[in-house]
Amino acid sequence: MTDTKDDTKRDTRSDTRRARGRLAALTGLLPFLAPYRQRFLAAGVALLVAAGATLAIPVAFRQLIDLGFGAAGGAGDRHINLYFLALFGVACVLGAATAARFYFVSWLGERVTADIRAAVYAHVVTQSPQFFETARAGEVLSRLTTDTTLIQSVVGTSISMALRNALLFAGGMGMLFYTSVRLSSIILVTLLAVVLPIVAFGRQVRRLSRDSQDRIADASALAGEMLNAMPTVQAYTHEAIEARRFGVAVEGAFDTARRRIRARALLTLVAILMVFGAIVFVLWLGAHAVLAGTMSAGQLGQFILYATIVAGAIAALSEVIGEAQRAAGATERLMELLALESPVQSPAHPLPPGARSSGGAALSLADVRFCYPSRPGAPSLDGVSLEVKPGETVAIVGPSGAGKTTLFQLLLRFYDPQSGAVLLDGVDIRQLDLHALREAIGIVPQDTVIFSADAMENIRYGRADASDTDVIAAAKLAAAHEFIERLPEGYRTFLGERGVRLSGGQRQRIAIARALLKNPPLLLLDEATSALDAESERLVQGALETAMLNRTTLVIAHRLATVQRADRILVMEHGRVVESGTHAELVARGGLYASLAALQFNLG
Repeated sequence: MTDTKDDTKRDTRSDTRRARGRLAALTGLLPFLAPYRQRFLAAGVALLVAAGATLAIPVAFRQLIDLGFGAAGGAGDRHINLYFLALFGVACVLGAATAARFYFVSWLGERVTADIRAAVYAHVVTQSPQFFETARAGEVLSRLTTDTTLIQSVVGTSISMALRNALLFAGGMGMLFYTSVRLSSIILVTLLAVVLPIVAFGRQVRRLSRDSQDRIADASALAGEMLNAMPTVQAYTHEAIEARRFGVAVEGAFDTARRRIRARALLTLVAILMVFGAIVFVLWLGAHAVLAGTMSAGQLGQFILYATIVAGAIAALSEVIGEAQRAAGATERLMELLALESPVQSPAHPLPPGARSSGGAALSLADVRFCYPSRPGAPSLDGVSLEVKPGETVAIVGPSGAGKTTLFQLLLRFYDPQSGAVLLDGVDIRQLDLHALREAIGIVPQDTVIFSADAMENIRYGRADASDTDVIAAAKLAAAHEFIERLPEGYRTFLGERGVRLSGGQRQRIAIARALLKNPPLLLLDEATSALDAESERLVQGALETAMLNRTTLVIAHRLATVQRADRILVMEHGRVVESGTHAELVARGGLYASLAALQFNLG
């Protein structure tokens, strides 16, 4: 399975590289820049003023040389004073415009990056579990951090630098032709010859940039997976093995980065040598023109300064292009996430919830067949039909892999069945708003999730607007109040990442309190007491019986006490409901349930 996922990921990356244009991927940033047009315009005005001031400096130097040093007597002093004052004035304008440009573009970089991070995260959390079957949390986090940092660099620096140097290049070339058409024509032909190797190397840099981002994401994904499984890693003494695996991943990322750096360094070397070689050759011709009297010293000085500006602009553009190519790869990866569409979405025109009795929700499944996307040939549910009346408690039992948890995932509409329908209060859940559907369902999963927050906020996750009094009442119902009160800071005690400061039973009681606080008409209990000791189970079982009143409850359980109290028991095997009845009826039949009871319940 892992090899298949890796092959699929590599194929997807290859397809993406072929499909996207080189720097065209950066156009994906336009929707994020659009809301800040005024700031962008202000930065553009500052950029134009700064570029204009830079281009005015060589003209002032020409006047200084030809009119200042060439004028006779006191007139020369007056000209020198005037032109030096003018130069200082230009410097003042240049400084103010450059500072304004820096402020606006840096603000845009930070703002756009924050918007992209928020948009990507908000989009990812709406994806169905199908996405998280193959996506790795570390890779998603890499896109949210490393990739957005690259984009921040481009929006906050590189775009501004590119526009500035493009203006300087265009303005400088124009002034070169104004100064000397002959010399400028020669320099233009030589500069055109430089473009081809720069473009060729630029393509290689972009490809290596994307590879580098992918390798970093791989290393981040591996680290995230191992950090979340550290007790298992240490229990099996795999610390050295995992350190070596991560070292290999990091070295792979470094090797790719090294090739990228080498390509960029070569690109810079070629650009600088060819550009300055061309300029030195043309300046050599200009020096001979001054000696021959066909060009003034001021004109040559002006030409040299403009040639320096053009050369600097080209060198800066080659650097910026390298950064932009890295950001293009990062933008591609982020746009891939934003382009994902969850197969499970709210309908455009959702139906209102069906009429509901005070005793809970009515639930029915009609010939439901479902296969997980990663296992299309193996049905997890195969023609399941059932009716659950409002207020009824139904226990679901069966061997592992029978489809019990899958049933809960379909009720929450984490997936949609390939055929059949799931109805809540007589309405197909595919016609309901997703938020409204899930608001009506509370769940206590087998794998308890505790967030990095205090006990109060962990329980309040069940209903965000609940008061502290409501939270404490739910904790008392779940037999969690006493142990929470004994914590160092009571309900304000930080529980640690994934609840590492709590026992398994304590974590489960927190999860039960969270579901009870939500107070839904349909309650799903997936092995809700599996991690409890006998005393805690007795306490929680009493709380659950109270919670089951006036609501519909589905219980996945292997504990005999829970099963015996159910109104009805469904026995599942190979994705089908094979038996149905009360505990006594099923035991009397001597079928699968009787075998499970003998093997599991009586041993409990």
